[in-house]
Amino acid sequence: MSSEIVKTLAELTDEQFHKIADFIQTNVGIKMPDQKKIMVQSRLQARLKALDIDSFDEYIKYAFSETSASDEEIALMIDVITTNLTSFFRENQHFVAMTEKILPELAGRGIDKVELWSAACSSGQEPYTLSIVMSEFIRTHTSSISDFSVLATDISSRVLEKAVNAVYSMDDIDDLSFDLKKRYFLKSKNVVERKVRVKPELRRKVNFQRLNFMDNSYPIQGKKHIIFCRNALIYFDKETQEAVIRKLVDWLVPGGYLFLGHSETIFGMNLPLVTVGPTIFQKDS
Repeated sequence: MSSEIVKTLAELTDEQFHKIADFIQTNVGIKMPDQKKIMVQSRLQARLKALDIDSFDEYIKYAFSETSASDEEIALMIDVITTNLTSFFRENQHFVAMTEKILPELAGRGIDKVELWSAACSSGQEPYTLSIVMSEFIRTHTSSISDFSVLATDISSRVLEKAVNAVYSMDDIDDLSFDLKKRYFLKSKNVVERKVRVKPELRRKVNFQRLNFMDNSYPIQGKKHIIFCRNALIYFDKETQEAVIRKLVDWLVPGGYLFLGHSETIFGMNLPLVTVGPTIFQKDS
């Protein structure tokens, strides 16, 4: 009778966790408090299995060695550890403010093409929502605005790949009106799959790019009228938050708008921004 040996899952020691946590905070800006240890252990166990590595000591030596393979593993490690949560029209008050106040104000300046940036785009729901809002505004308003472009960036290559594909569950668009579903999404022909895909004319408006907030400078092109950076800075300490926001603001045109998540604030920061709505800020002209 044959016996099967069951491999015990590796456990992460406090010392190993702190080494990984320090690296993540230094290089990605995300704080990893001690209560995240079990989450990190659970997510990285999949990497150990994929590499056929038995211990976290061995994994850390591999990931932090100065080789091309380690560079690839670091990117995969960041992908696995960072949490990506998003939905279409999340924090919808921001999109209402865009339609009712901000876009009419930009149109009043005679702007014909609005440049937008979703700076923590995750799996794509936010930049595609921005595209829907812009398309609807152009469709329903007579104004100078006739075109737009959305830059969408994230540190995770894994979620960027999903965002580019633009395939989502039908459950993801349950809360959208029938008209928006019909106008901007295509149903899968496979009824069992219950999948939808963003229509190509909307996908063409979004350009995806990998970007790390901790980089000294951001390799993007052209100043933006509107930047969304929501629910990403909550993982950073106050000093890092201010440094990142300052770099984002550098990419805003004078009078441009920055949107943060509803749990985020610029209180106590020395930034050239004025509050114009709940977690909506305008750059000094």
